[in-house]
Amino acid sequence: MMALPPVAGRAMASALAAAQAATRRPSVIWLPFQECTGCTESITRSHSPTIEGMIFDMVSLDYQETLMAAAGFQAEEALHAAMKENHGKYLLIVDGSIPLGLDGAYSCIAGRTNLELLKEASRGAAAIVAMGSCAAFGGLPNAKPNPTGAVSVSDIIKDRPIVNVPGCPPIPVVMTAVLAHFITFGSLPELDAKGRPKAFYGETIHDRCYRRPFYDQGKFARTFDDEGARNGWCLFELGCKGPVTYNSCATTKWNAGTSWPVESGHGCLGCSEPDFWDAGGFYRALSMPAGPLQMVGVAAAVGVATGAAVGFLNRAKKNAAKAGHETTTLADLEK
Repeated sequence: MMALPPVAGRAMASALAAAQAATRRPSVIWLPFQECTGCTESITRSHSPTIEGMIFDMVSLDYQETLMAAAGFQAEEALHAAMKENHGKYLLIVDGSIPLGLDGAYSCIAGRTNLELLKEASRGAAAIVAMGSCAAFGGLPNAKPNPTGAVSVSDIIKDRPIVNVPGCPPIPVVMTAVLAHFITFGSLPELDAKGRPKAFYGETIHDRCYRRPFYDQGKFARTFDDEGARNGWCLFELGCKGPVTYNSCATTKWNAGTSWPVESGHGCLGCSEPDFWDAGGFYRALSMPAGPLQMVGVAAAVGVATGAAVGFLNRAKKNAAKAGHETTTLADLEK
């Protein structure tokens, strides 16, 4: 799942077993800021490893407002004790964007702004995981006109390793896999240009989508209840953002590999990309919005045309072979 060589499996098993046997498991601190708790809800659905398995056997989850038993003063005491005792070693997870408007007053915890809490917690962190699109890229709070001045973790913190795990919310096993990688190797996985793990964000949804053959054939559903939709045709014209969205939904899927949005009949929203809320509408094809996305539409059109040309070429070759004639070439088609 993590695109690692077979020998890494043994290394991970050994490291995770050592974490289970250790008297002091790696400390994890999870800070929620401008968020909807969707990322927490998602990680509780992870099946391999499960969140309970990680909490009881692999890590010490020292602060997580939704999952911890403590509240109020006791919760804040646990947070500061964990930061002090594990200074320079703990993994800091952040979900939610950080508002800068009104000096950060739009979101406060225990009377302190998210901005203040993030700066304090990051100073002692070994690494930071920006969990979800809000923490990674600003997400919904950052959508135009961005009244709270919401920004991402990497917009503020510049002196710590940061891995972005975007999605609204991210896939559960992607979230736990990133944590397992850190526990095993003591470092973050290989990242792409946007700070995302390449193992899960190295290819577009479109690259691995089971509807891709219909895209190449120029077969598109025009409504959600037409014949094309019932036959599983491509959802590009219904607004699917798969061609410009990097994520592993098509292969990893959700709910223990049961399904994913496109398999359930809905186009990709592009939620693991920056500014996906402002990308021209969820049900508008990529070729329709004004601006840079027009080029995506052009590229898509070229892709459809190419797919159709290749299909025609293959049929021409077969017919020519049957007739004993020379095969048709792309140059012939261009002429």
